[in-house]
Amino acid sequence: MDYKEMYSKKLSTAEEAVKVINSGDWVDYGWAVSTPVALDAALAKRLPELSDVNIRGGILCHVPEIFKIENPVDHFTWNSWHMGGIERKAIAQGFSFYAPIRYSELPRYYRESTTPPRVAMFQVAPMDNHGFFNFGPNASHMQACCEVADIIIVEVNQNMPRCLGGFGEAVHINDVTMIVEGSNPAIDELGGGGAATETDQAVAKYIVNEIPDGACLQLGIGGMPNAVGSLIAQSDLKDLGVHTEMYVDAFVDIAKAGKITGARKGLDKGRQVYAFGAGTKKLYDYVNDNPECMSAPVSYTNDIRSISSHNNFMSINNAVDIDLYGQINAESAGTKQISGAGGQLDFVLGAYLSNGGKSFICMSSTFTTKDGTVQSRIKPTLDNGSIVTDTRANVHYFVTEYGIVNLKGLSSWQKAEAVISVAHPDFRDSLIQEAEKLKIWKRSNKR
Repeated sequence: MDYKEMYSKKLSTAEEAVKVINSGDWVDYGWAVSTPVALDAALAKRLPELSDVNIRGGILCHVPEIFKIENPVDHFTWNSWHMGGIERKAIAQGFSFYAPIRYSELPRYYRESTTPPRVAMFQVAPMDNHGFFNFGPNASHMQACCEVADIIIVEVNQNMPRCLGGFGEAVHINDVTMIVEGSNPAIDELGGGGAATETDQAVAKYIVNEIPDGACLQLGIGGMPNAVGSLIAQSDLKDLGVHTEMYVDAFVDIAKAGKITGARKGLDKGRQVYAFGAGTKKLYDYVNDNPECMSAPVSYTNDIRSISSHNNFMSINNAVDIDLYGQINAESAGTKQISGAGGQLDFVLGAYLSNGGKSFICMSSTFTTKDGTVQSRIKPTLDNGSIVTDTRANVHYFVTEYGIVNLKGLSSWQKAEAVISVAHPDFRDSLIQEAEKLKIWKRSNKR
């Protein structure tokens, strides 16, 4: 088969390609840095003549052109698998909604969905000699999406890293309907939430002290997990492995410091496994054609059976707040959607099933409101409308800048005491009073 000839026959302009989209269609925009650019701009011009188009995507790293059209709510709805700042603003404008799901379930959802995408369009790396377009650092659920889409339009970007895997990391030209050659923009960069603060560093020290040689790591996005990564890179730890949902810059730093060998992993020895990656150019350059890194579907990376196959699995994630019952909210501020469920619970469960494994939920003990008021992230009960991401039965270690506590298996009064012990000192007395009202405080508890 002459793939170059097939490529030529399927080549189209973005403007022609988006003509296949009709009112009422479900359209998939890929994921994270694979979100289309040229196709998005072309669809933005076409959308004013369409209505009720449903578009799926997530982890947006730039504002799509379709978000900028006049009265977007009259023409399309954005359905997000995971929220960020861009999508939060779109929620306020009435055309964006979060789709709650455990991230690990996404491939199966696509394959069994009653509303599969009629059109899937996303950025890919250039076609290789065997006719494959690599998904870049976005294996995630993309293979499943392509299996059920009626029309697949790939937007080739010369700058998209080619991310090696083992399965599910590419789509073949035989399955592609149209090919669009974009303007090759730089791949979107996603920072880690800014430089680590003193609080981040304090939390990180508690966690790094719990990590043994040969541990397998999962890091979430944000200042605290990245601070943990920086400390690991500077530590004496050795023979670490990586099996994570999201590949972040911190892993590159740890690897270049010689700490990662993957020699003690239970699966995929010697390889750093991830479902998707987003960060700076440093990350994209590192994962490009790197056989040490393995891009894989999220149904594999986030499966608790895969996670628990590694001894000493260390899962490190952020949260928004916690209550005295030990319930973790990592998704919302009351009813305001901030993020999404993602794979946090998958890794909390999988890490605990691992021999010697630990999961850490970390946060600063307080936050400051716009008017300068300092408030506790540790609350008597979660605010009305807050989402329980990790139930009180599942949380293992909880960490703030004031300490680290193991909440697993504690009675309600023990749990309240432990959580309050790592609260900001200014709020501990009031939290004890609230715990007494909730009947989860004993006279013998420490004060």
